[in-house]
Amino acid sequence: MAKRGTHTTGLSIGTSRVTCIIGEPGDAGALDIVGIGEAEARGLRKGVIVNPENAVEAIRHAVEAAERMSGLEAEEVTINLAGSHIMGFNGQAIVAVSGRDREITSDDVRRAIDSACAIQLPAGREIVDRLPQEFIVDDQDGINDPAGMIGARLAVKVHIVTSPVTARQNAINAVNRAGLVVSDMVLDQLASAESALTDEDKEFGSAVVDVGAETTGLVIYQRGAVQHTAVFALGGAHFTNDIAFGLRTPIPEAERIKRTVGYASSAGLNEGERGELVEVPSVGGRPARQLSRQILCDILQPRAEEVLMHVADEIRESGWERQLSSGVVLTGGGALLGGMVEVAEQVFDAPVRIGYPERDRFGGLVEDVQSPAWTAAAGLSLVAQRALASEARAAAGKRGASVGFGGLFNKFRDRFSGIF
Repeated sequence: MAKRGTHTTGLSIGTSRVTCIIGEPGDAGALDIVGIGEAEARGLRKGVIVNPENAVEAIRHAVEAAERMSGLEAEEVTINLAGSHIMGFNGQAIVAVSGRDREITSDDVRRAIDSACAIQLPAGREIVDRLPQEFIVDDQDGINDPAGMIGARLAVKVHIVTSPVTARQNAINAVNRAGLVVSDMVLDQLASAESALTDEDKEFGSAVVDVGAETTGLVIYQRGAVQHTAVFALGGAHFTNDIAFGLRTPIPEAERIKRTVGYASSAGLNEGERGELVEVPSVGGRPARQLSRQILCDILQPRAEEVLMHVADEIRESGWERQLSSGVVLTGGGALLGGMVEVAEQVFDAPVRIGYPERDRFGGLVEDVQSPAWTAAAGLSLVAQRALASEARAAAGKRGASVGFGGLFNKFRDRFSGIF
């Protein structure tokens, strides 16, 4: 296989599936998807690795499938950061501008960001991401890049993401044992947002709700920056468990029923669909039964409302409930359940749509990943491409005055296109 050059690899390690996308630079800054692979995930609980051996095997299978399709070798990968243990909050700080001419330099910006993130964390936790929201020079706010401006005071607002040290390190170790190197880690729902949101969505206000197997992630954008994040210990597996318990059927059969005929909104079914019979295998060798789709919907709808109500409460408590002009975007495998959009529109009282990898950002095999289940892997590969392009620009401009700052601020600016 060809050695790693300008191609990038996004690896999303989920509780139920591991997905991998290999991409190459395309036209007009797009990412051409040249290889995809997926495998059933084992050894994870609520997004956290609990059985390294099984997790390594799933990672290898997904990556090898993408390598075979693309003819390229994945060496460095950008992976997702997931789990209900992840916490995000906002910080801010003000620093005095150094220098006699009061021109803001890279050092001033660095000090401001470091000051905003200088917080006391509980034992065993660490900062895993720092996402600048805006800079304020004296009394002028809404500034994206203050370098070169004149001012006496520089303030910054930053969204800070924290995680237990062991959870992050276990994910890195599993990837390393699969023969790969982790180049970056990105919050799972943030990766999904990078592939599914437009720049207008980020600017005017939107929320991405990433419904995974055992966790659901939330990220709120406004003014082009991340304003709030949260993770909930609820997901698609809870729907499956409800079906298994309510219909007295094995878990694999409950998952099949959910995927093939499950619907979460009674209002979305017509009379014929409500009366449609579904064959439900029983446990213990008992004969299969036939139940209507309405009964199945009566099981799924309360759980869908519960999951989405937790997210709606979080949005309301964060203060962004009335500032999501672009509405809510559902991503993740859990968004594939029929009727989720209808339930979400009632719960959020806002426009809701299913998120897919945006076609204007991806080329190549983009049609093969037009599913909310692929948004995270696509976003990870896109983030990796931007980081690679940023490194190339920094290397080409080593003689420039801003090179000392390129390793920090350019990472924030170029990693997520909607922020700067």
